[in-house]
Amino acid sequence: MNILAFECSAKAASTALLSDGKLIAESFQNCGFTHSRTLLPLAESMLLGVGKTFEDIDIFATSSGPGSFTGLRIGISLIKGLAYALDKPCVGISSLKAMAYLLPPSDSVLCAVMDARAGQVYNALFDISSYEPKRLCEDRAITIENLTEELHAIKRKVIIIGDGAYLFDGKGFNDLPEYFRIQKASGVAFCAMESERYSPFQLTPAYHRLPQAERERIAKLKNTQGV
Repeated sequence: MNILAFECSAKAASTALLSDGKLIAESFQNCGFTHSRTLLPLAESMLLGVGKTFEDIDIFATSSGPGSFTGLRIGISLIKGLAYALDKPCVGISSLKAMAYLLPPSDSVLCAVMDARAGQVYNALFDISSYEPKRLCEDRAITIENLTEELHAIKRKVIIIGDGAYLFDGKGFNDLPEYFRIQKASGVAFCAMESERYSPFQLTPAYHRLPQAERERIAKLKNTQGV
């Protein structure tokens, strides 16, 4: 079974090919270009390099949130188009859960964080003491202060990963080198092996928070009504 996975939830873009549970290839860029410019060329070049085509893919997978609203829409639209055209299933994977598959097992709690701006992060915690990460909380938006306090109460080693990890530098946690912090498509691919499959018409993003424009509109309405 061949799984083609995309990671589109943050600035970095990547794609990975998993064949019968084995990582065959992965392509990664962190140049800041929009994912509409990078994702498809990355996949095409990667598949060409290993002698595969989109027709050889059995499942298309992508990070489906939380994360960049624009990036998620681009990734989901891409795999929905590919899956529909080729009559294949697709899978949406939590951006945070996918990160739990990027590190080898250890007696640690993995804290996946993405910068949600406005003093918040998207976050989930996982026990990574085995090859199958165990979720300790649901994906959520939480303030940096509240999460810092929660992490200091954990008695085990805490490993922070994700594009929001820099927000916790110097706070007394295990810091990874930048390359290992960034979410990658291989995590999405491994997570997709046992995940529920959807038709292209069923796949939707999981934002976990309203867009900024919508939040500002609601705040403006409240202020107007309060006058």
